[in-house]
Formats: sequence, C-alpha cells, structure tokens
Amino acid sequence: MPMELPAVADEVAVDCDAFRIYRSGKMDRLCRPARAPAGLDPATGVTTKDVVIDAGTGLSARLFLPARSSDPSKNTKLPVLVFFHGGAFLIESAVSPQYHGYVASLAAAAGVLAVSVEYRLAPEHPVPAAYDDAWTALRWAAEAQDEWLAEHGDGARLFLAGDSAGGNIVHNVLIRASFEPAPRVEGAILLHPWFGGSTVVVGEDEAMARDMAVIWECACPGAVGGADDPRMNPMAPGAPGLENLRCERLLVCTGEKDWAAARDRAYYAAVTTSAWRGGASWVESEGEGHVFFLQKPDCANAKELMDRIVAFIAGQLSEQ
Repeated sequence: MPMELPAVADEVAVDCDAFRIYRSGKMDRLCRPARAPAGLDPATGVTTKDVVIDAGTGLSARLFLPARSSDPSKNTKLPVLVFFHGGAFLIESAVSPQYHGYVASLAAAAGVLAVSVEYRLAPEHPVPAAYDDAWTALRWAAEAQDEWLAEHGDGARLFLAGDSAGGNIVHNVLIRASFEPAPRVEGAILLHPWFGGSTVVVGEDEAMARDMAVIWECACPGAVGGADDPRMNPMAPGAPGLENLRCERLLVCTGEKDWAAARDRAYYAAVTTSAWRGGASWVESEGEGHVFFLQKPDCANAKELMDRIVAFIAGQLSEQ
C-alpha cells in the first residue's frame, strides 16, 4: 500500500503587517489595536462617548462633540458627520487610537458632531454586514436617536465620510439611498476609497490589484464576479449607474503614490462624466501614499487635506 502523504499546509495568499490571508480563506489578525478611552480629548477639546445602536447585532458608535461656547446664544446646531473607518473590512476600529485621534481632530476642525461607526468585521461577519451596519447607523443618526444628536446636531446638514474600505462603504450607502427611503445627505467625503476590478486601469499596479482582489474575496466570499462585484467595482458591467449617488456634493481624495490612486481617478472621472447632478471636487496629495493622514496627521499635506475637508463641509470648496 502506498504511504499516504501528509496534508499540504495552507498556502499564504496575502501577508502584510496587519493580517495574513490563506488560500483557504482563513485569516489571522497579527495585531489588535488598543482601545482609546472615551471622555474629554485634551488635544482637541472634543468630548466623546460610546453608544449602542443595535443591541441585536452589536452595532455601536463613538460620538464626538466639539467644545461648545459658555454662552448658549452662540451655540448653533452642528452638522452631523457619519464616519466609517478603513481596514479592508477585516481590521481596525472606531475606538482605536488612530481613528479616535483622527475623527476627534476632524470634529474639532470642521465643527461637526461626528458619529464614528463600529461596524461588524469580516470574515466573522462577511460583507454585506458592514454595509448593513453603515445603513442602520446612517438612519439612526438622521433620526437623532441620542440626546447629543437631538440637542446639538442639525439633521438637515448630514455628511458621510470614510477612508479606504470606509470610502467604499460611503459609495455603497449613497447608491443604496437611491433605491430605499433615506435621509438627505448634503455631502460625502471619500478619503482614498478602496475600489477594484479584474482588469487593471491605467496606472494601477497589477500585483497589488491581485492582492486586493484576494482581500476583497476574503471579506466577501459571495462576491459576484470577484473584484468585479459592483460593490467593489462601481464601473463594472451591470453596476448601478453613478447618477444614482444620493448626495448633493462629493469630495474624492487620494494620494499621488497611493496604490488606490488609479482607481480613485477613474471613479472620479466616471462620476463627473455621468448624469449625476451633484457637485464634485477632487484632492490629490502630492507625494503621499495610502491614508497617509492617519500615520502622520501633523505633516503639511495632512493639514492641507484637513483644510480642504473643512472647506468642503462649510460649502467653501470650489468644484473641479
């Protein structure tokens, strides 16, 4: 009888600092972020608290309230910004020090009441769980189902923002809002959004595109067409038309050296040449890589990007 060979070890498909994905679809998280405490953030003067949105799914959010004047007559209501963190749908958290710090700075600079969403992560909760949580959080925020939102938030001035996978979530929420009853969204900010596709676009690195397709299929094993699933590739055949984006203004940002830059440029071009009737603006940070503003928030380009975001929310950023 021939001797039975031992099982071949599961091959690694993607290996990076934060996680490792195997050909079988299994994933190892290689580091887990610490939890930044809620309360007063001394660096920004922003006060935060954690709230449960849906006890059934475990969906929660961290709210960020900027410092208010001691004179009540000067305290007008604040725009409400719903933020979705990045992390490939697989890692990171609204309450990690990195995202806590960034959203606190954004809330202080832009004068917004921010709702940073702690959506469920894949592969334990495959996509579309993240999209469903984002949709639930948007409706919850718009309905002011918290005392801070009711007292301090202006639900008529609602914004969405997200980086990387969070930017992808913003796009998909805006598309869903065209097919289901949804609150009015004044503006949406896509920070280095993650999009993909099976055919590389001009300027895209082919090896990186393959790795990102593997990551997407780990997050969304049921993706129709793999990286050409319309949720990942908004320009794929059969994807909902970009004229369906349900917001009045759009800001798309990327970095010159960002691995996502080619897709982001293609997305922006597709939006601005579609029948969408909103106003779109573009920001490309010279010499910078993917979500650089999280790693070095005090650099000149990060400060400039923050200034552009603040101007966009205030309605002072010119369309391009």
